[in-house]
Amino acid sequence: MKLRVSAVQYHLHTISSFEEFARQCEHYIKTAEEFGSEFVLFPEFFTTQLLSIGSEDGTSLTINELPGFTEQYKSLFIRLAGDYQMHIIGGTHVIQKEGKLYNTAHLFYPDGRIEEQAKLHMTPTETEEWNMDPGEKLRVFDTEKGRIAIITCYDIEFPEIVRMARAEGADVIFCPSCTDDRHGFHRVRFTSHARAIENQVYVVGAGTIGSLPTVDFMRANFGSAAILTPNDIPFPPGGILAEGEMNYDMIVTADLDLELLYRVRERGSVTTWRDRRTDLYPDWENKNIHF
Repeated sequence: MKLRVSAVQYHLHTISSFEEFARQCEHYIKTAEEFGSEFVLFPEFFTTQLLSIGSEDGTSLTINELPGFTEQYKSLFIRLAGDYQMHIIGGTHVIQKEGKLYNTAHLFYPDGRIEEQAKLHMTPTETEEWNMDPGEKLRVFDTEKGRIAIITCYDIEFPEIVRMARAEGADVIFCPSCTDDRHGFHRVRFTSHARAIENQVYVVGAGTIGSLPTVDFMRANFGSAAILTPNDIPFPPGGILAEGEMNYDMIVTADLDLELLYRVRERGSVTTWRDRRTDLYPDWENKNIHF
């Protein structure tokens, strides 16, 4: 089984309408279509660009007003997934449930279905400045091309979460991220490499670039997209199938061969998934985990 994936280095800049946001999103989708992609990943918090539209009286919008765009956001990506017959991981969008804010990834299927995965670990900014709440469960998703999981930014820095996803059969981890400096970017990138090695999975990452001068905590963005593999033959020695130029507006695309994962898990140079010491630490396959 093979699948072609694209990851978006989304350029954040001030816009004046939702239609302008929609045109930019469709531009990336059209580009991915030209490359024959079946899955497209947008980054974390890319919909904060909508806050730069401002209010009718000219004042700035805050994170509390971002859920007001949810129906427009969902309608847009339902249409794009259907029109282009792609699976779209629509980055993350802030939604509101029972008075609480959640940083939530959305998976849009070509047939119109939508699935959600709320971020599980909150950064200090999300908690203290934006008053967000963490999600309560990890989910994995079946697609016609295999089982996937969506692990958002800070979540990838916690090895247990990806181990749980792999135990539930996920072969591809999609990691939308948003980092504002080199330190944050490299934390996410290095731990993404570690998760790919530990669990012998693919990790697809996408990040924001550019700047939103009128949106608090989104004034600086530093990042690039990458498609990562285990570090073993027959993969690239550095574990990178594709990566973008830092802070450039672009997408990256690569083919993921799931058969290669199965092969290295059985008889690779190392077999990290098979060789885990379940006598010394928990085996998530034998735990009663609520997904």
